[in-house]
Amino acid sequence: MANRAIGAPGLTGSQPTETKVVALESKGTQPIVLPQGNVWADRVFQFAMLGCALFVLALVGLILTELISKSSLSWHAFGLKFFFRTDWDPVNDQYGALPFVYGTIVSSILALVIAVPLAIGVAVFLTEMSPRWLRGPLAFTTELLAAIPSVIYGLWAIFVLVPLLRVYVQPWLARYMGWTGLFEGPPYGIGMLAAGIILAIMIIPIISSITREVMTSVPQQQREAVLALGATRWEMIRLGVLRNARAGILAVSFWD
Repeated sequence: MANRAIGAPGLTGSQPTETKVVALESKGTQPIVLPQGNVWADRVFQFAMLGCALFVLALVGLILTELISKSSLSWHAFGLKFFFRTDWDPVNDQYGALPFVYGTIVSSILALVIAVPLAIGVAVFLTEMSPRWLRGPLAFTTELLAAIPSVIYGLWAIFVLVPLLRVYVQPWLARYMGWTGLFEGPPYGIGMLAAGIILAIMIIPIISSITREVMTSVPQQQREAVLALGATRWEMIRLGVLRNARAGILAVSFWD
């Protein structure tokens, strides 16, 4: 009617089209619902995975229960002051764990300060900068450090690391960094520095391996987008890779 009103009877306007609903033939189609056997297999798999997760929690709970139950005599005899006393006198039956707690905390912090930058550097080099022919041998050598028993590390520290620290490192630190108050006293070689270095060597392969896996999981589009904006390789690694992987890096660093 609109075309006739404007004087163009020959033009055909838009006419309503009929919609036809075509029914799909159900003949020969496969049902979407899984058979009963597959449903049971899925439930069995779900309960098996739940059992694995609960087993880890039960194991941790068992360890805590054993520690608390076996230390009940110490709790009743010394109480909480056991953790804040410095005496260790078996003759007078006086014991304190504060030196051990202090040594554990300080050596762990020193090990993290040394190990985390080195491990992240190794992971960045293997993931982003290493040539293909060097990536495999270097990754294998780094992870091989994790297979060395801790007893071997301790013997190596006593016979190799401690003499090096006593003769070369600690005198130099006392001469040039003695004003800080951290490197005073005679250079025996055995101390927090040696403990921190040996712990750092032990945890470097674990942190580096997991950091490399976390960095590999960052999508390639993140790298390409940062480079497309004119960033350098260092800016691409810092903004496109490390920023997206920092949660995993922090997790492996403090839970190692």
